[in-house]
Amino acid sequence: MKPTLLLLAAGMGSRYGGLKQLDGLGPNGETIMDYSIYDAVKAGFGKIVFVIRKDFEQDFREKILKKYEGHVPAELCFQSLDALPEGFTCPEDRVKPWGTNHAVMMAKDIIKEPFCVINCDDFYNRDAFQVIGKFLAELPEGSRNKYAMVGFRVGNTLSENGTVARGICSKDGNGNLTTVVERTEIMRVEGPVCYKDEEGQWVAVDDNTPVSMNMWGFTPDYFEHSEAYFKEFLADPKTMQNLKAEFFIPLMVNKLINDGTSTVQVLDTTSKWFGVTYAADRDATVARIQQLVDEGVYPNHLF
Repeated sequence: MKPTLLLLAAGMGSRYGGLKQLDGLGPNGETIMDYSIYDAVKAGFGKIVFVIRKDFEQDFREKILKKYEGHVPAELCFQSLDALPEGFTCPEDRVKPWGTNHAVMMAKDIIKEPFCVINCDDFYNRDAFQVIGKFLAELPEGSRNKYAMVGFRVGNTLSENGTVARGICSKDGNGNLTTVVERTEIMRVEGPVCYKDEEGQWVAVDDNTPVSMNMWGFTPDYFEHSEAYFKEFLADPKTMQNLKAEFFIPLMVNKLINDGTSTVQVLDTTSKWFGVTYAADRDATVARIQQLVDEGVYPNHLF
């Protein structure tokens, strides 16, 4: 069974402004996720599923989904603040989404095969899709609790225009993930790559330190684990008191690793990420995509 690509597209992109997922950056108005989908199809993925907000469904269908007709099956699911387990209600003043793992959970009724989760506004490059596609395609039928993460090298994932958020990873001697800690401010500080810790201090890390770019490989049992732990997350009084608390994928993954429930293999890639974290990143991203087209890596028209 071919794996599915799950694209997280529900965010507004607060640092960039506007719906950057719909921003045409390629020579014929292609979006970053168009290139991700093109690379995924080339890598053997058989279906794509988008998680979006219901309020831009029409725009999304007209600008995005139509172009994939005849190329790859595509479906939508929706993330909303009130999509909570029975017995829980959303705090009245909350406006922030519940986070990336909550978004993943929205696809539980659609995805029944191994799947890869990605962001829509990150250009991952083809090698990363080939690496994760191969892992998922080779899983035994009915496989459970054997997951993967593409580990980008942190020095290959920075923006020249400000800090970025990445999951700093550690792995054991077998190449399995041991911890992933979400760091929301990472940049070069006078040479070395650094992240800002809980005390506001800059901590240096090696350029080759693996980081999560939210490119994960799961099997459908991951939805079961997520639903169970999300209830624990919501039952914590601190969660409901903090209107910005989020149910991140790394939070769920750490739980499964620490409990000994699952293993997550860190798949190495030398791919260099680029994307549009800030509006100032746009011109460089457009130029980089054009360069790849000129080099013949991508056709002038993707779909």
